[in-house]
Amino acid sequence: MTDQDYQDLLKRLQSLTSKERIVDERLKVPKVDVFYEGNTTVIRNFDKIVDVLNRDPNHFLKFLLGSVGTAGDISGGRVIFQGKIPMKTLQDRLDEYVETYVICQECTRPDTHLVKKDRTLMIRCDACGAIRSIRSMRKRKISTPAPSLKEGEEYDLTIKDIGKRGDGVAFFEKYIIYIPGAMKGSTVKVKIEKISGTMAFGRLA
Repeated sequence: MTDQDYQDLLKRLQSLTSKERIVDERLKVPKVDVFYEGNTTVIRNFDKIVDVLNRDPNHFLKFLLGSVGTAGDISGGRVIFQGKIPMKTLQDRLDEYVETYVICQECTRPDTHLVKKDRTLMIRCDACGAIRSIRSMRKRKISTPAPSLKEGEEYDLTIKDIGKRGDGVAFFEKYIIYIPGAMKGSTVKVKIEKISGTMAFGRLA
């Protein structure tokens, strides 16, 4: 091989690598833009997120509602959830959705679409041709640790807000915790009495 042949091959390799890098970086999903109105949580850029994901808005919404354990609706490009949901929880759920329903597990590209085979939801990659069951992918991810918030246990929590009934509101991982008699801005020891979905109820210990 001559020096010229080597240089030509090197240029071709660099060109292919550059193109592949552009493809991999093509999916730039916006971070969730969250604000709170009373006792509701709003993702104001929901429409922009689903446009980038190229997924059915109702499918993404159903995933979010099931993940955070609350009700919600699409309204004018936004999603309004019942209850106050920490922004980190919603961002984590968005990242999980992208990994499960958008990114190809074989070539890591976002050039995919969802198809149904019988009653099984599959993800097919248009770039490499791989096809995989969503169910099998989600089963692998179920081996997550048990929730660290437990009924009967005590936790030091900072009261971030006051609910409609005057209860103090604190956040712990994905949970919204209501504590009667707690004052906003204070850090208190709370005994968890009941957990329901992503909501929990406690009392001052």
